[in-house]
Amino acid sequence: MAEDTSEGYGVLWRLMRPVNGYIFTAMALSALGAIATICTLLMLSLVVAVLLEGTEGLSFLGLSWSVSSALIGVAAAGTLAFVLTAVAFGVSHLGAFELEEILRSRLSVHLARVPLGFIISSGTGALKKVMLEDVRNLHVFVADSTPMIGRAYTAPLVTGVLLFVIDWRLALVAVGVLMIGMTTMSIAMRDSRAMQRRYEQAQAQISAAVIEFIQAMAVVRTFDDGTSTFKRYNRALERFRKGLLDWMAASGTAARISMTVLAPLPTWLAVLAAGIWLVEAGSLSLPALIAALFVSTGMADALMPVMWLNNFLRRSKAAANRIEELLAVPTMHAVDRGPRPQQPSIRFERVSFRYENRDDDALSEVSFDVEAGTTTALVGPSGAGKSTVAKLLPRFWDVTGGAITIDGVDIRDMTNEDLMNTVTFVFQDTFLFHDSIANNIRMARPDATDEMVVAAAKAAQIHDFILTLPQGYDSQAGDRGARLSGGQRQRITIARAILRDAPIVVLDEATAFADPESEEAIIKAVAQLTLNKTVIAIAHRLSTITHVDQILVFDAGRLVERGRHDALVAGGGLYARLWSNYGAARGWHLHARLDAREGDHG
Repeated sequence: MAEDTSEGYGVLWRLMRPVNGYIFTAMALSALGAIATICTLLMLSLVVAVLLEGTEGLSFLGLSWSVSSALIGVAAAGTLAFVLTAVAFGVSHLGAFELEEILRSRLSVHLARVPLGFIISSGTGALKKVMLEDVRNLHVFVADSTPMIGRAYTAPLVTGVLLFVIDWRLALVAVGVLMIGMTTMSIAMRDSRAMQRRYEQAQAQISAAVIEFIQAMAVVRTFDDGTSTFKRYNRALERFRKGLLDWMAASGTAARISMTVLAPLPTWLAVLAAGIWLVEAGSLSLPALIAALFVSTGMADALMPVMWLNNFLRRSKAAANRIEELLAVPTMHAVDRGPRPQQPSIRFERVSFRYENRDDDALSEVSFDVEAGTTTALVGPSGAGKSTVAKLLPRFWDVTGGAITIDGVDIRDMTNEDLMNTVTFVFQDTFLFHDSIANNIRMARPDATDEMVVAAAKAAQIHDFILTLPQGYDSQAGDRGARLSGGQRQRITIARAILRDAPIVVLDEATAFADPESEEAIIKAVAQLTLNKTVIAIAHRLSTITHVDQILVFDAGRLVERGRHDALVAGGGLYARLWSNYGAARGWHLHARLDAREGDHG
């Protein structure tokens, strides 16, 4: 366990290494501020001692002090303490913001190079937690905790040294109170790591239950009165409450005792009692007692932040571990320079692929050719592997066996830019950024002129609609395109692909979820997109592929049939069965079922 903790802290400090200059400067300034604060208390004690003694001055630590000189010392030391502390936190916050920028930039660049499969399997929630919450935790640690560390470890040490200089007996009294408080605190914290893990797991379960309840609100309102879904949230909340109560029951008493003992008052009372006894015995002067009383509280008081820092350290260490794990995910092989294909012809050569954490192959020994300028449709039952084939071509994943080539060039030997300029993918699930419609289209080619953007929109059958918006092309699409209908979002993404003008188009069924009004416009937009291009289309509506150049039929990850529509139907194989089922499904109408019911009642 100690090794794990040491390694965890090693990861934390390794991630913060780029801003070590800020961190150590903030710690040093904060430590100097703590010393200045102690000096302020010491000077103040001299003022009180001089006033109580009723003399013009006194000698302390080998120096003569008057009220005026002590007051000047209080003002100077207090001002210095304030300035040093303020500058320390300013420096630490500068370092925190720089670290946040560095880590988010590293994570963004890294995620852009990891396989898309990892991002899909991890889920957006987990990645969001790392990029936002975990990075923010490190920001908070650098900004607020590092100056506290400098102060928390300097103040007790300097206070202890001063107390021993003033009177070693009073120093031992203060240290004794401190040891009692630390002993009870260690008892309170003995199971803190296990309890902390349970606490964090319960928090995560509550978050998951809340997210599920909100995201599934439409389903909940349709099929459930909220009882079952709310019950899951309530169970998670109950586990959290029980874990928190168990933690408080196990450590609450000891924690309260330690917090009481480590407060400034017990130390002050103990030193006061011992000091009065020593003064009455004639072995301690009153100025020395007053100085000890002012200084002694700093020892326990400065140690309190150390207790809270342990929680900050644990959270920061856990955040650092998650960031490190994400940065350690292997990236896809990338080249800076590579050959460029001259023709948009495609070859899958004995391609096999297996998803991460799966025992079976999604594709097995798949081989086929797609000639330049032709259209190939991918057909098969759900889970047959057609979507996998389509997503391997733009290299969302790398094949686990075999090779994919474009004009004889392995796509793994192409630069990312060349591959993106060669292959464009139109998703069935559209995504628009919270930006203007023009910028959403221009994303495909940042240097495109306004005229080129308009031309792409016209080809995608969306130009007329955009002009009806209050701000035209400058209108905001909303978060994930929420201000637009599904068909409108689809045509904007097609306009983006048209602007890219890649010679190879990988097309998911664009009209699968389109409303009747949008379907005709989308079909025209797709026709413009695929004009004179090499097209690989995932086919859901078989009626749209009866005239394509080639149909590839997949089943259980294997290519089982290939050919044109008429030949495949005549062959009586899997495609013929799919075509028959598709025809039967198209023949089903709601009014037919209603007529049947009316006949039964009659």
